[in-house]
Amino acid sequence: MVSWSGHILPFIVTVVIWFFATGLIAFSVSVGPDNRGRATFRRSVALGGAAGIAGLIAILLASKSVSVAAVYVSFVGALLVWGWHEVGFLTGAAAGPRRSACQPGARGMDRFMQASATVIHHEVALALTALMLITLSWNAANQIGAMVFVLMFALRLSTKVNLFVGVPNSTTEMLPAHLSYLKSYFGRNRMTWLLAVSVSAILAASAWFGSLAIAAPLGSVEMTGASLLTALCLLGVLEHLFLALPFRDGMLWGWALPQAGARSGSHSNLGGKGGSQPS
Repeated sequence: MVSWSGHILPFIVTVVIWFFATGLIAFSVSVGPDNRGRATFRRSVALGGAAGIAGLIAILLASKSVSVAAVYVSFVGALLVWGWHEVGFLTGAAAGPRRSACQPGARGMDRFMQASATVIHHEVALALTALMLITLSWNAANQIGAMVFVLMFALRLSTKVNLFVGVPNSTTEMLPAHLSYLKSYFGRNRMTWLLAVSVSAILAASAWFGSLAIAAPLGSVEMTGASLLTALCLLGVLEHLFLALPFRDGMLWGWALPQAGARSGSHSNLGGKGGSQPS
């Protein structure tokens, strides 16, 4: 039986937070006369850091409680920590030692190593944060915070690998101008088996979490937690489908990108999803 509080409400909460948090992060790192300039990046990183620390504290406090409210607190806390990392990456504060385009003619392992050097600091920071959250919540009563962060890390890593290999469609509208060199590391426009397998795997994870949510006792924390994870997986499927379909980021987040109109005029199929996963 489908429950409003146990199934539908968690899905709505996840979608609403995903939509507005992605737009807010995009706005905080946008550059243009009608938006924030690079001079405000330090402030954005500081605010993101404060939000991330608050999120970590929320996860730690909520991990001791087994209640629906604590599950939501942990969920929001994980998203705050994730947002901190996203702001750090998109502002360039934590990306990688390489800040230049891919060398012409680079192939195979050479191209992979160059691409890895552009994001390695961000990836290491995410991995260490995931390990820290897993360690802190290993024997905790409420582990949803760590689970959400690890799931988002896996979804984002899948997106990055697919962009490197090549996808049929991507857009640069959510990618800040100072990170435009990343476009040179994206594979050529094509449909690959990796993207198909990625979508199938995330769909399978969605079905598994969904089955746990359906089987859980009505109104339980297990139902709420599994429903939140199901919603995140479904959003992951959607974002992977964006890589295969002719979709522009500005269609959803144009309100957060005052320069979207100008950018769309120079639209290119070599781009990336710069939002959270959620992200």
